[in-house]
Amino acid sequence: MKLCILDLKCIGNDLNINVFDKYGKVEAYQMTKPDEVAGRIKDCDVIITNKILLNKSNLINADKLKLICITATGTNNVDLDYTRQKGIAVTNVAGYSTWSVTQHTFAMLFYVLEQLKYYDEFVKSGEYSRSDCFNNLDKPFSDIQGKTWGVIGLGAIGSAVASVARAFGCKVIYYSTSGKNNNPEYQRAELDDLLKTSDIVSVHAPLNDRTKDLIQYRHIGIMKKSAVLMNLGRGGIVNELDLALALDDKLIAYAAVDVLEHEPIAQDNPLMQIKDKSRLLITPHIAWASIEARNRLIDEIATNIEAFINNESRNRVC
Repeated sequence: MKLCILDLKCIGNDLNINVFDKYGKVEAYQMTKPDEVAGRIKDCDVIITNKILLNKSNLINADKLKLICITATGTNNVDLDYTRQKGIAVTNVAGYSTWSVTQHTFAMLFYVLEQLKYYDEFVKSGEYSRSDCFNNLDKPFSDIQGKTWGVIGLGAIGSAVASVARAFGCKVIYYSTSGKNNNPEYQRAELDDLLKTSDIVSVHAPLNDRTKDLIQYRHIGIMKKSAVLMNLGRGGIVNELDLALALDDKLIAYAAVDVLEHEPIAQDNPLMQIKDKSRLLITPHIAWASIEARNRLIDEIATNIEAFINNESRNRVC
């Protein structure tokens, strides 16, 4: 078989992709522009991709294509109606990044809550060495023990975050974006009630019709002025213009986002223009990407290819 990796840069050059060699010849591209896709996949049996859009316009001449392996959980970058019609199998990978995202959630929280950038720069600038006091209390911070943590989207990642928050002594409440999650371990709340009562709110939901612009200026306005809002779900769930305005209006203390509506971020994104940048942390969609998570991802892709080959073999025998 011929296998093609369209955007290796998105999952990392530090990974061992030699695991795929046993299935056939592998062509790996760092990135693939839209006008390059059709040519690169034309003779492929298997496509491995993270974010490249695959639809009728670029799949139509890929006559040998049997399998598309998405190196992520979401499948919105593939036209599933077309692939179903053409008999092309599509696989994704779920659950590989749960603890990586959970860890990043707390890393982001403590970075903004404890103003670590300020204190790090205070020491490294030489100001601390010139101080007449052994410490610096210019940026007071609070314990999270005893605080209320509101989780929006109590799936696998939301549940992991909830369990760690509880270990830190937080009271955990959650809002079910589907309306179907009834977890007896934690108190379920309506969105407005969760926002009003929570000291920390973290979003771990998928983007869909129910969650698009779920949190707008009005919602941030009912939160505590001391609250922290974090989005580690999908860009578009928290309205970015409204979040920027809310931070400038000091409706909440801090915000942290790892996901954006358009990635990479545009220079004119309102979050790039806020007045007090110390109150906002933005990371470039890396919460999922610990080395362990990305190695699990590669292993799962190999498992998906193996399962597809075995299934094809059984069908031929039948």
